[in-house]
Amino acid sequence: MWKKGLAACALLLAMVAAHAEVVLSGVKYDEALDLKGNKLVLNGAGIRFKAIFKVYTAGLYLPKKAGTPEEVLSMPGAKSMRVVMLRDIDSSELGKLFARGMEDNMERAQFSKLVPGVMRMSQLFSDIKGLKAGEGFTLDWIPGTGAVVSVKGVQQGEPFKEPEFFNAILRIWLGHAPADWKLKEALLGKPA
Repeated sequence: MWKKGLAACALLLAMVAAHAEVVLSGVKYDEALDLKGNKLVLNGAGIRFKAIFKVYTAGLYLPKKAGTPEEVLSMPGAKSMRVVMLRDIDSSELGKLFARGMEDNMERAQFSKLVPGVMRMSQLFSDIKGLKAGEGFTLDWIPGTGAVVSVKGVQQGEPFKEPEFFNAILRIWLGHAPADWKLKEALLGKPA
């Protein structure tokens, strides 16, 4: 009898593990996801604070776990950054923050090569007009396709083809001058 109970417990634990998730301020990040046939795992997730205010949650998905920015940026394969707003934000402001975050984390010569893509990205967000609390965007690197930006679940424009551009975006959160140091640590899977 106890063997059946033990087997039932093991099955239940396996089912729970298969549907594991991280919940941050009510936003759920599954432990794994499928991105166009690419299996990704949640590397880490955290909350972006500005002063004492919660701005958004973010989750970084990779083919396998990585603990340093260098590992993340050099890792081949699909990658995904998922962001969900915790407060309303004007999208043109978000576009400017993207541009500044990329510039702050790159050498000037590298950044100047990416300016056309940066301008296009800023325009994509400016065209959205705003994001309300609970709405979000994804930045996906899909091998053979490029960097795909989706806002509220809808792809915005054509993919950005350069892997350097996607890595520049990731540096906003993982670079030497990240948007939020605690969020950087969380995305790298480090305990709070």
